[in-house]
Amino acid sequence: MLEKMRKENRQLPEEETMEVLLKCEYGILSTMGDDYPYAVPMSYVVANNKIYIHGTCESGQKTKNIHNNPKVCFTVVGNTEILPSQFATKYESVVVLGTASLCEGTDKEMALEKFLDKYSSEYKQAGMKYIKAAINKVSVYEISIDMITGKAKR
Repeated sequence: MLEKMRKENRQLPEEETMEVLLKCEYGILSTMGDDYPYAVPMSYVVANNKIYIHGTCESGQKTKNIHNNPKVCFTVVGNTEILPSQFATKYESVVVLGTASLCEGTDKEMALEKFLDKYSSEYKQAGMKYIKAAINKVSVYEISIDMITGKAKR
């Protein structure tokens, strides 16, 4: 598990942590490979207190790593501003430790619809047709949240 946060005054309450997680556009999924950690930027959605990511059904590094070790780390960073004269940066971030598993059936459809709501809400009808046509060509993973922390300098 994570060490206790060194700068406790920057730790966000759980409610604010979830707000940051919900509003960010993308995150970094970190998995463990055979020899090295592997991190990849991902679009994502949050529903039912889980994080959903998607990709192709073909087995790439991300998929291989999740199947070998489902423990993952998912990180988002939002609202950054460099403060040159202070040699600092304003930021807010969230780190999630969780367990990834393949999502099927109605949960998979729900997650894909949530992607439409988040990223293409003005094209919902066309997006639903796209989902129906591509549902068997995409994999969706859900990440159950085992531990979540948020941090900010505002």
